[in-house]
This record gives sequence, C-alpha cells and structure tokens, in this order.
Amino acid sequence: MANFETQIKDSQAQVAEAQSKISELTSRIEVARQKMAEGTDISVDIENASLEDVHAHTELMNANIAELIMGLDDVTSAFSKDFDEMRSKTGMESLIGFFSKAKADSMRQERMRTASIDDKLQDLISKSDVIMQLLEGQLAVLNEQKVSVEKNLGGTLEERAATVGELEALRVADRHLATRCAV
Repeated sequence: MANFETQIKDSQAQVAEAQSKISELTSRIEVARQKMAEGTDISVDIENASLEDVHAHTELMNANIAELIMGLDDVTSAFSKDFDEMRSKTGMESLIGFFSKAKADSMRQERMRTASIDDKLQDLISKSDVIMQLLEGQLAVLNEQKVSVEKNLGGTLEERAATVGELEALRVADRHLATRCAV
C-alpha cells in the first residue's frame, strides 16, 4: 500500500512535468508561427519544439497513468481477497465449529463486526480520486493541445492555399511570357 502511494506521488510529479513540457513546446511553436505571420525574425528554437517531443511527453503521461491504474487494480484485488477471507471461517473458528457450530458462527460474526473495512474503502476511494484527477488533468491538456493544433492547422492550410494560388498565377504568367518570347 505504501509502495502504491509512493508510485502515485511519483506519477503526479512526472505527469505535471510532462504537461508543463508539452505546454512549453506548444507555446514555442505558436510564438514561432506568430512571428512568421508578422514577418519578424524567428529566433525561437523550433527544432527542439517538435511534435515528436510532444508525443513523447504524452506517452510518458499515459504510461504513468496506466501504471497507476494497474497499481489500483492490485490494491483492489488485495482488498477483495481480504474481504473474501472475512467471509470464510478462520482455522480457529473451524476447529471450534467441530465442537460447537453456534460458537464458531458467533466468533465469525464478531470478527466481521469488528473488522475495519471503512479505512480500506476510504483509502481505495481516495486513490481512485487521485487517479481520476490525473486523468481529468490529462484530458484537459489534450483538449487544450487539440484546440491549439486545430488553430495552427487551419492557419497552415490557409497559407498552403494562398501559396498554391500564387504558384498557379506564376505558372500562368510564365507560360504567357514563354509564348510571347517564342513569337
């Protein structure tokens, strides 16, 4: 259980770091794109702000979250095993049940009544909540990146269409000049 809590804290830190790096890379790309649109000097290091970096950080976040979910599954399985063990009779209860079934049942009921499952359930719920918050944070980052990418893609497509139009106009002008020179 303590190992899983350490894993949760480590994953939270790694996810936060990866999210900040993704935001930084996206910001650098957007600044460079804005400077290009304004026609100013692009002194931003776009080479280091590549999509591969964004994908690598996204994969790191996904791996950390998947690891947490598997850890939560292990904790849930252990809790389920403990719960199943509570339903069955202990060795002592079985031995006493050989002599007195009523006494063995009474001992088992008392053991189940005094069992502290509330703490385990609260712990399990709190760990699930932490993972849910990480997933919601990841979703927010991905949605933010999606909006940014859609905006950049729209701008790129507009620039492409304008460039293709200019090239077509130049091609027509070139053919026109070529036919004039040939005459």
